[in-house]
Amino acid sequence: MLTSARLRQPDVYKLFLLMTAVQAVALTTVFTVNMVYQVQQVGLNALQLVLVGTTLELTAFLMEIPTGVVADVYSRRLSVIAGFCLLGVGFIVEGSLPVFEALLVAQGIMGLGYTFLSGATSAWIVDEIGHERAAGAFMRSTQIAQVTSFLAIFLSVFLASVSLQLAIITGGVLLLALAALLALIMPERGFKHRSPGERETWTTFLAALRDGTQLIRARQILLLIMLATIIHGAFSEGFDRLSTAHILQSFDLPPLGQLNEIVWFGIISAVSMPLTLAAVELIRRRLDMSDGRRVAQTLLIVYVVMIASVLLFTLGESFALILIGFWLTQAARGVRNPLMEAWINLYVESDVRATVLSFQGQADAFGQIAGGPVVGAIGLWSTVRAAISFSALMLLPILPVFRRTLDAADRNLRESA
Repeated sequence: MLTSARLRQPDVYKLFLLMTAVQAVALTTVFTVNMVYQVQQVGLNALQLVLVGTTLELTAFLMEIPTGVVADVYSRRLSVIAGFCLLGVGFIVEGSLPVFEALLVAQGIMGLGYTFLSGATSAWIVDEIGHERAAGAFMRSTQIAQVTSFLAIFLSVFLASVSLQLAIITGGVLLLALAALLALIMPERGFKHRSPGERETWTTFLAALRDGTQLIRARQILLLIMLATIIHGAFSEGFDRLSTAHILQSFDLPPLGQLNEIVWFGIISAVSMPLTLAAVELIRRRLDMSDGRRVAQTLLIVYVVMIASVLLFTLGESFALILIGFWLTQAARGVRNPLMEAWINLYVESDVRATVLSFQGQADAFGQIAGGPVVGAIGLWSTVRAAISFSALMLLPILPVFRRTLDAADRNLRESA
């Protein structure tokens, strides 16, 4: 009787941390090697690699609102469980059927799964334990995700040394096991059904789209932020999808004794993660995040470094140079994210912040959907090296955009003084 009662009413805080840890392990187990799998075992070309990612982004973009209705109207718990189930099934489909068409189907399933999880997990924990305690849970979960992701790199490499498919399928099985556990013990005591006027429907979405578009068009600084986000999204899709192919096609990986070459990708990920964390910590300690001009100037420098490091990654003639280029690129991207978030929050008033952040997410997805296939086509018609180099050059317009954004911010400050 006592055991049964505990199963029915687990510690919600600990359950949330467990969900975070299992999700991080599963995703890292897959993502450490899935690009190697798609290049080596499935044999995708540059355009196909990008189209696989575009399918995921497009599905998530289109299904964000319909799946949000499930979390708002029916159940956060149901939405979370459905999300983990779909992600798990998507990974299993990808790992079980090494053909291009199956990967497209898998990405569609996973994109749908991501939208079921989007916002539902955080909304559930806030409902259950309240805003104040949830804030601490979010911080702790971030730390747990970083540690478990790092450890999962080694699990992924071990499994992939046996079989690339095994690593991907294992990630899917872990998520299905998590969904089954949540179906048994996940409580939902704090959920309150939204009234019809509060629900996220296509009508409310289109109304918000209209109002947000008018707001952004009326404020130059917001328009420039959206433009910078689109440019970054167009760059990131091509780099993310083709960087592994470039390493595999351009170099014979140095031997590591009796170890499989997949170990190299574990090493690359294992070095990249703490390096990125160290770069973010350095910026956090040295930069005053309340000084908008300093933040924007740092973002300009970060993008200059990003462009140069991507070109080093693609044009470097030695394996050591492309590793340095890749690690610098990842560190710059890791620094860029919190800087961009801090900068937007400094210059966007609280009453429009949610609208602007929502539009920024959509702008990033739009950039990836629009820019990815272009870069992939270049990789198909020319070389992967040329495609990634082109994606780096696509970032060049972001420099004058930030320059103009600085000017607009200064003008706004003068007008408000």
